Amino acid sequence: MRRAFFLLSCLGLGACAWEPGQGFAVLEPTVRAAYEPLADRTTPDGYQQLSSNYQVLVDGASLRLSGIELIAIAGGSGGGFNPANPPPGYSLCHGGHCHRDDGALIPYEQVAAEAGGGGGSSTVATLPVTGPLNLLAPERLAVECLPDCALPQTTVSQDRWGIESLQLEGTVRDARVPARFPGERRFRWVLSRTSTSEAPAAVLDGSMDLPSDRSTPPQAKLDLNLVLTARLFDAVDWSTLTEGSDGVVEISDEENREVHAALKERLATVSPEAEVTRGER
Repeated sequence: MRRAFFLLSCLGLGACAWEPGQGFAVLEPTVRAAYEPLADRTTPDGYQQLSSNYQVLVDGASLRLSGIELIAIAGGSGGGFNPANPPPGYSLCHGGHCHRDDGALIPYEQVAAEAGGGGGSSTVATLPVTGPLNLLAPERLAVECLPDCALPQTTVSQDRWGIESLQLEGTVRDARVPARFPGERRFRWVLSRTSTSEAPAAVLDGSMDLPSDRSTPPQAKLDLNLVLTARLFDAVDWSTLTEGSDGVVEISDEENREVHAALKERLATVSPEAEVTRGER
């Protein structure tokens, strides 16, 4: 009788926002990852100008993801922890931790618990992304949700991208006169997780506001975007890097470890973006 009343009410109103057994929000997620040139940095022959007056041309870029976690943080987007807006006492949040003013690195869960009165955070769904992604020929991919795209009642406020591996390669030259090194140099940067660890090689965090409740339409199209640019290389002094016997600068090699670490730290400050479009009630 109750279900019959519900169905008659739906017919009388013309439409219903949800049905018995349906999630509070039902996701339709897509993912896009790209390396893109910046218009204000592009030289006539396609290089990207860096703040250091070096110029780079990336001609190979691939990415593997271990997955994207959708995370609900206690207090939601209204009063809880948001990595893009560090709470008092913290200067920067990225890569799964925050830099406290005393220099300590504090995990997100602990910061969220402090900010939200002990509620912490939880993963409500994981988006698996298969295969290597060609960042120079990006595609928008429809992905599934684990365990389900029908979410419980909550507010998703963060997307956490686990990077399994990233490879960028290309050519660098010096625009200064006199140049710090002659001609052009090939370079390759490979970031990958270690064989002895299940942890991602890097973690990127984005913010969103995706309520999953009965006051918003249930259908939720979620478009996630990651864009890498030449800004990643701004702080590199390319003249200090050691070339290999084949003439290629392997940034991941031991002799270039300080630059490798600096690039990894800079990568962790990149924030993916999320666009949420709600369906009709």
